[in-house]
This record gives sequence, C-alpha cells and structure tokens, in this order.
Amino acid sequence: MDNSLDAVAALRQAMERQLVASRDTPPKAVEPPAAAKMPVAEEPPAPPKPEARPTPPHPEAKQSDLPGEAPIGAKSGAPLGAKTEEKLHYEHAPQEPPPIPLDPVEWSRILLNVTEKSQKLIQDYLLRMRDKPVEMPSFSPTPMMESLAQLSARFLEDPDAYTEAQLALWQHYIDLARTTIRRMQGEQPPPPPNVSTGDKRFQGKDWQSNWLFDLLKQVYLSTAEETRNLVRQETSHIEGKLARKIEFYTRLFLDATAPNNFWLTNPEVLRATAESHGENLVKGLGNLLEDLERGNGTLQIRMSDYSAFELGKNIATTLGKVVFQNDLMQLIQYAPSTPDVRRVPLLIIPPWINKYYVLDLREKNSFIHYLVAQGYTVYCISWVNATKRHALVQFEDYMDRGALTAMREIRRMTGEDEVNVLGYCIGGTLLACAQAYLKGLAEPPADLPKIVSSTYLVTMIDFSDPGDLGVFIDEDQIRMLEERMAKQGVMDAASMALTFNLLRANDLIWPFVINNYLLGREPFPFDILYWNADSTNLPATMQSYYLRKMYLENKLIQPNALRMRGVPLDLGKITTPTFMLATREDHIAPWRSTYAATQIYKGPVTFVLAGSGHIAGIVNPPEAKKYGYWVNSACPEKPEDWFKHATEHKGSWWPEWVKWLGQYAGEKIAPREVGVGIEDAPGSYVKVRAV
Repeated sequence: MDNSLDAVAALRQAMERQLVASRDTPPKAVEPPAAAKMPVAEEPPAPPKPEARPTPPHPEAKQSDLPGEAPIGAKSGAPLGAKTEEKLHYEHAPQEPPPIPLDPVEWSRILLNVTEKSQKLIQDYLLRMRDKPVEMPSFSPTPMMESLAQLSARFLEDPDAYTEAQLALWQHYIDLARTTIRRMQGEQPPPPPNVSTGDKRFQGKDWQSNWLFDLLKQVYLSTAEETRNLVRQETSHIEGKLARKIEFYTRLFLDATAPNNFWLTNPEVLRATAESHGENLVKGLGNLLEDLERGNGTLQIRMSDYSAFELGKNIATTLGKVVFQNDLMQLIQYAPSTPDVRRVPLLIIPPWINKYYVLDLREKNSFIHYLVAQGYTVYCISWVNATKRHALVQFEDYMDRGALTAMREIRRMTGEDEVNVLGYCIGGTLLACAQAYLKGLAEPPADLPKIVSSTYLVTMIDFSDPGDLGVFIDEDQIRMLEERMAKQGVMDAASMALTFNLLRANDLIWPFVINNYLLGREPFPFDILYWNADSTNLPATMQSYYLRKMYLENKLIQPNALRMRGVPLDLGKITTPTFMLATREDHIAPWRSTYAATQIYKGPVTFVLAGSGHIAGIVNPPEAKKYGYWVNSACPEKPEDWFKHATEHKGSWWPEWVKWLGQYAGEKIAPREVGVGIEDAPGSYVKVRAV
C-alpha cells in the first residue's frame, strides 16, 4: 500500500511540475477575433481544421457504416455526390497535433469572452420563449431510479462482491499511475494489463500521445468495465426483466460520463476553444438553444442539415404517382423503367412509426428504385402523419383501411388476382395480422388478390424478448404514456425518437452533443440521418393496443388470443411462401426474436440474416459491397443452430431476395404505365412533419 501511495504522490508532483513549466513558457500569441454579432444564425469565425474528429454516425450503424461519398449539400462547394478526401469515420491524424495552450491568463480571457457572449444568447432565448408553452420531456426518470435502487439493495446483500471489485479497480489505477509516470519521464512502457485500445470514442491522436488524456481515457474505461462486470455479476441473481433494466441504465450512465463528452476533458474541444478564442462554445450554445426552441423546451438534437434535402428533389425521387388515398394512407405506384415487367405486382407495407422513404432515399441507395429496375410493378403505402383527429384509429384500421384497401386497389388497377407483399418492421407485423385475418374468414373476399408470397423485413411477431426496447415497456410506464396520449390524442414523434435514440446513445446522442454543442459545428447533411429525424406521431388508441397486446402481453403469438374485425387471429394457419430477413445487430427487433416466426408459419420459410442493424442492414445496395449476409435453407427450432450451419455471403442481400421473389413473380408482360394519378410521388402525406 505504501508503494501505491508513493506512486500516486509522484504522479501528482509531476503534474504540478508540468503546470508550473507551462506558466513559465511564453504563451502563444492569439489574435483576438473581431467583435461578433450575437444572433444565433450568424456563423462564428471558422476554426482551423482539426486533426481528426468523429462524424455523427449513421443510425443503427457503426462508424464504418457511413457512406464514402460527400454528403448531399456539403458546404465544400463540391457537386452533389462528388468524392471527397474527408474521411467519414474516426482515424489518426497523419502528424502529431499541436500542443494545447496552457497559459492561465489566456484561458481566463477565453472564458470571459464565452461568458459575456453566452449571457446575451441566453437572454435572447428566454425572451423568445417567454410566451411559448413549454413541453416537458416525456422520459420519466422513475423507472431508472427504481432499477438502480434495486441494484443498491443487492450490493447491501452482497458487500463482499462490491469490496472485491473496488480493490481490483484500485489496483488497476495504481498500475495506470506507474505506467503514466514512466511515460512522463520519456519512457515508452507497455500498457498495463486489461487496457482497452479499440473504443471508437478515443481514436484521436491526443488520446494516445498525450499522457494526461491517455490516463483520463484509461481510468474511465477501467472504471466502466469493472462497473459493467460487477453489475452483470449482481444481476445474475435478479429476475430477467429487472436485470435488463439495471444493465441498460448502467450503460446509459457510463456512456454519459465518458470524458470525451465534456469540454474540459476532450482534447479536441480544448484545442478548438483555444484556437477560436471560445467561439466554438458560443456557437455550440447557440446550437443548443436552437434545438431547445425547436422542441418547445425539449431538447431535439439536430442530426443532419435539414435544409440540404427536399422530398422529391434530391431524396425520395423514384418516379411515380399517388394513385389512391384515404384518411390513413396514400398508395404510390412507381413508373416502370424496363422494357417489360413481371406480371405479379409487388406491394410494400412500410412502418408508420417512421416514413416510407427510408426505402427510397437517393437513387444509388433506393430499395424501391432497385426493384423497379429489376422489372417489378411496385406499389408502396405512404402513411398519414397522425394528428389529434386520428386519436381513435385502431391497429385493425391500419389493416383494413391500409394494407387490405391497397391490395383491393392494386387488383382493380392491374386486373391481377395475385400480389406479392413485403412488410417492414411493424408493417410486417401488420402483414402477418392481415394474412391471419384472411385465413380466419369463411370465404376470402372476392375483390382481394391472393397473396402468393410474403416478405418480412426485421419483423417481430413474438415479443417475449424485445431486447433493450423492453426496458421502456411495463405496466407503470405504459399507463403513464396512456395518460399523456389521452391529452394529446397521439404518441408524439419526439417521445418515440427519444426512446430509440436512448437505445443507442453512443451513436445517436453523444457524437452530436460533441459536434454541435462543444465543437460548435453544424451537423453533416446525411440522407438517413435526415430521415431519422423526420419522425411521425402515432394514434393514441393504436399505440396503446400495440404496446399492451403485443409487447406487454405477447398475445399475437398465441392462437386466437387477438381479434380483428371480429375474426380471431391464428398465425399458425398462414401457409404462404415466406421470406424473412433479420439483421444481426438489430436493437429494435433482435434477430433471435424475429427467428421465432420460422416455427409458426406453416408454409415454406426462407430465413436470411444480414449484417449491421435495423436500418443500415436493410438500406444496403449491392454497389456498396458491405456487411454480408448468412443463408441456411433449413429452419431448426433454435436460432443458434440455424446460424451454426449457415453459409456467409459477401455484399447485399437484395439480389438474394430478388432471386427468391422471382419464383412468385409470374411471366414477363408489357410494362404498366402509370396514369394521371392524384399527384406526383412522393405525395403530400409524407411531407407533413410532426409538430
């Protein structure tokens, strides 16, 4: 123990010597910036390009999932889609970063500048918000506090485990201190054991080359890892759902306390603050206040440059017409682009939790454009963005006035008695309900075409294990949500977006906090990030039914436990040839949970597992040559057995699915031209933004 204390004391003395030395070093001359006007919209002086910085990530994706081309509307002046040398992921700089100025006098001037300008920004914000209603965030801390209280009680029952973990952590701190002292003396010692080097948050040069920031990083990573191990050990004695909550909220806390999330412990932010004389923090505060104002007091972090996109112009551009609409949806028919088409039309049922155009982004990554180019007559539903007048819309209305009505219209327009149908996420859940409903009827409706194949993309019908999303679903939380929805008539888009963002805070929250608020930069204009922020409201009655009957009670998987339009649903009666696609890193529809449907449907089932997550794994064009997928013609009872004997393939799953779909697409015929229609695609419903 004496040696340990000596090591800590030596470290402290060395840090004091370095600070004294920095005071004796003449400060680098800093040209004070010109007086800046204070409106938020004005750009601050542009700081020099940093040595490396994290780009806000693609939803559901790792940093490497980002596209390799310049984002649309990039301010570099390059043409749209042009190649750029800027790397869209973390990387080491090619040279050592300059030292961070340490002169205390200069830093006092910087902080004074930031304080003075921030006061004006805050005053202006408060004046603008004075007469506006403030909406409180829908996220309640109560479940988190209750879960952590249960963990504390567990520690009291098992104090030895806590003590052992604490001693192990202190020993690791001591090892880090010894290594740091040797580095300060000019040595290059090997890192202490169990040191993490692969965390994408700490790939900047300073986190490796500067001993102080390397120490901060390693102390955090060691503490986080030991905490996770201890919580995992203790929750092994706790009931499953509560254990998942504790682990989730622990991870949320650890993610939030990472040193890169704070300006004083982030070397890139410190350097930007010194070089811009604090203008990055001033601009960052302006960005923060803009996001608060846009959310009426609730923080709505901008993930993209929204002004860079316009639906129908540079996103959702596949040619087509709205050929039918009612109060719940518009039906889009896409114009053919091939000399002939397959006879059987294809209907896409997208989720109404988000907008359909995730499947029709830019031409190069548009799933719908790809299908049209393969010679299919493609129809897609565009759901209405719900308002208070939709409060009483039920889940079965989406089936009847949505999916089934679309099929009727397709039969009327094409004259075909057959249709292929694809459902994505909750759209797939709706497709399963529709098929079970039709099987439950005494006679199939004469005006409906027969579903000759069904495709499910990342679709759950067994909700017994919904992954981390289950953290937000229990009786108390649903009741609180229902009380809120009763006043609004909808589950507001901001609440849904917050829930999904919390599931991936290290990808969907903290990179934007650093980029927008600490570095004072504008977010990059990425198409999927733009779509991700274009959320939708959900009808209160439908959402309550969906959460209670499916997530909480898991009734859909139980034969005849649910009824729609008075007809009992039994998914075991579905005999349609089925293609199921899951994604390996899906945090919304875990692939092992989606696999359960292979044991329910009675027709021939093909299950394919794609790489990446809920969005990036779906929007994966063949030209990207990313992620890969796994195929196994058999469907054993357990998903682990399926994967054990699956064959891995490179690239996109799209061609694999089109090959499968060809069995049910019919012969080639002359292309079906789109008539006058109601309006051009993408239609007006998709352009309505949630408020």
